[in-house]
Formats: sequence, C-alpha cells, structure tokens
Amino acid sequence: MTNDSIYEVARINDYSEGYVKVLGHWLFYRIFGESGTRGNILCVHGGPGAGQDGMTRIAKFTEDGLRVVMYDQLGSGKSEKPANELLYTMERYVDEIEGVRTTLKLGKVHMYGVSFGGFLNVGYAVKYSNNLASLMTQSGTSSSPVAISEMMRLRREAPGWVSETMDRCEAESDLLNPEYVKAADYLYRQHLCRLDPLPPDIRWFPSQTKFRDVNLVYRLMWGVHEFYPTGNSKYWDVTSLLGQVGCPTLVTCGRFDEITPRNAETLHQGIRGSKLHIFENCSHTPILEDPEAFFQVHRDFLREVS
Repeated sequence: MTNDSIYEVARINDYSEGYVKVLGHWLFYRIFGESGTRGNILCVHGGPGAGQDGMTRIAKFTEDGLRVVMYDQLGSGKSEKPANELLYTMERYVDEIEGVRTTLKLGKVHMYGVSFGGFLNVGYAVKYSNNLASLMTQSGTSSSPVAISEMMRLRREAPGWVSETMDRCEAESDLLNPEYVKAADYLYRQHLCRLDPLPPDIRWFPSQTKFRDVNLVYRLMWGVHEFYPTGNSKYWDVTSLLGQVGCPTLVTCGRFDEITPRNAETLHQGIRGSKLHIFENCSHTPILEDPEAFFQVHRDFLREVS
C-alpha cells in the first residue's frame, strides 16, 4: 500500500510496517493483526520521545481479535526528527494522533496511552471524543501541574539523603554528579519499575543513561529526568474539559506510580461513567510488574466495549 501519505515497507502474514505522512512529516508505524475483527487499538507511547518499542507487548491483544496499531511520534524512534523546536508541543501531538487515525483509515478506535501517552490520549479525548470507541489511559493525567506536584511530594517523602542531594545538585547545576544520579535512580526504582533485576529492555534509568542520552523531545517537553520537570508541557491542563469525554473509559495506574493515584482519581471523577483500577504492588510499569493482572483488567474492559 503506497500513496502520497502512506509508504508501506513490509507486509508479512498478519503484520505490516511503514511510514504515514501526518502534518507534513513521515511517522513510522507498525500494525499487528491485520485481520483483526473486533476493531483497532491505537497505541500512544510515552516519553516524551520514547518511541513505540516499549509498547510491543500490547500486540498480545491480537489474540483477542483486535488489530493493534502503534507509531513513533514526531522526533521519536524511526520517525522524522526535525530540528524546529516549535513543533514539539502538546497541542500538535494531539492533532498528530488524529492525523494517524484518519490517514490509516482506522475509523473509531480503542485508544491506549501510557505515561506521557496517557497525557496525550486524554488531551485527544477532550477534543476528538466522537472518534473513540473507548479510551484506556494508564499512568496518565489531565494536569501536568498536579502530576508534578505529586512527583515533588514523592521526592520529599523519600529518605532524607535523596531530596537533600537532589536539591543541592540542582541548585549548583551539578546534575552529572554521581550522587545526584544515585538519588534520581532511587526514585526511579521506587516509582517507575520496582523489578529487581530490571528487564533487559529498560534503558532509561539514570544509572544507565547518566542523563547524557536524553533526547531532544524529552528535554524540550519534560526536562532532564522524570523528577526534575522543566519543559514546555509543565503547565498543560485539560481537567476542566474532562466532561467532554463521552466514550467508555478505563483509567489505571500503579499504587506506587510516579503519576500517582491522585491523577487517576481526578480523571475518574471528571469522566462520566469511567472505570478506575489501581494495580497494587506496581509502580509505573504494571505491564512488566504484574502482566497477568494488566492484561486481565484491559481484556475485561475491551470485552465490554467491543
């Protein structure tokens, strides 16, 4: 399938991949379960700038007759990476989702978003709710200020050496100090992924990156690391618009999530008829920390709405 807006690279049995042109730029996509009969799940990845690779496990839903579509957002993964910093905004990324949906002719979709993707798909839902068969937001929020306030609370509630080290090093702009990296790593191990050892495909802990491999999109939109937000999305808030979401909605997060249950509760209260599930003993990655529960909760929801 090749036209002015879609360039297919490969099609093998029940899988295809290629590039879709959205808002003037080529984005890399993958489609699992081309013969899906129960509808499409459009996946919105986190980061910002992380790319879709970390979402591949979601392809498991093809076992239930669903087609799973995922793509790399602008500046991420195999998609185009323009240098124009003005392109990387919450509003543009929301419209980018709509462009992917319409150009790939997906119709009404079940939309799954995780982490930053859980911010974006909430932003999408308040603007394009009529295009959704359902909304599934995991570790998402309707308010960056609330999310950041909660993350700062987690910093303060950590052992004293963590907050003291981070406050001192940030004041001195000494973010590559090994003590600072150790302190940030402690928070990641409590609130992003609590597995020990970490899965081999996790590459974003401070002790692994030393903050040197942070991509442009992440730096622009969030900051140097999760618990030091300085980017252009820090004031984004659509909480007052949650009443415009009119599709079936599932809100989830981990009990120890960096995007805390307070964020999930706000979404649940603001979206009429939504369902809320907190994964106990999990942080930001329940699909890794408790995969059986993760898939069961989402399967139960999808069976009700598809």
